[in-house]
Amino acid sequence: MSDPDPLTDSSNLALGRLRALLDDSSFDAGQRLPPERELATRIGIGRRALRRALEVMEAEGRIWRQQGKGTFLGSRPAHTPTDLADLTKRTHPLEVMDVRLEIEPALARLAAMRASNGDIERLLLLAEKTAATSDADGRELWDSALHRTIAEAAGNSLLLAIFDIVDRIRQDTTWRLLRERARSGERQQIYVEQHRRVIAAIAQREAHAAEQAMREHLELVRDGLLTVMTSPLPDSIDRAVPPEPVTTNNKDRLRHGT
Repeated sequence: MSDPDPLTDSSNLALGRLRALLDDSSFDAGQRLPPERELATRIGIGRRALRRALEVMEAEGRIWRQQGKGTFLGSRPAHTPTDLADLTKRTHPLEVMDVRLEIEPALARLAAMRASNGDIERLLLLAEKTAATSDADGRELWDSALHRTIAEAAGNSLLLAIFDIVDRIRQDTTWRLLRERARSGERQQIYVEQHRRVIAAIAQREAHAAEQAMREHLELVRDGLLTVMTSPLPDSIDRAVPPEPVTTNNKDRLRHGT
């Protein structure tokens, strides 16, 4: 049996052949390259040497790689769109509330410092729309619009972009049903009054009060979600998506949002 050709383990040779292939072939910028096994066979080189050559080309900016998706020709895109469907599958409502509790009180604080008179007028109108609506779809619509207007008034484009990602994830149908179950008549009235307190603090330029009022509001929303997630469904509710069974371990986990 003959010894393996040492040239197949030469990273320099692999780099040269790989460059030649990409220079001379019909690969277009942004196109995904063949899998490593196929690419190694195609240029007659060992996979270990090929991986090293790919590392060099990535450092040069000629290719970019994404775990689980492959290797692509050209420089890495400046912005890779967030896969919201995948995020929605991997998260849950209490994680979303964790994020909201981190960013929305800060947005309310910034809004108190930066909101224009026009912003405050819009917030007052949205608060009245939220209070007056009597159906689930309307409550979702006006509540989301009110919170987003606060985020816009904060005047921070990066925080607004994060808010929009979270808000789009919240639109998952199952989660909307959970939120509606959490809105008892009494609790909805408390939400309305809390919205008014947040807006009043923003209008009075009381940044700390606006932050605290928003935090209290979101903590109550989170408590309502926790209650319906750990309670059995009423017989009149469709059980197509049953809640997670409550045990000693996961009840404590849900309570702390972990």
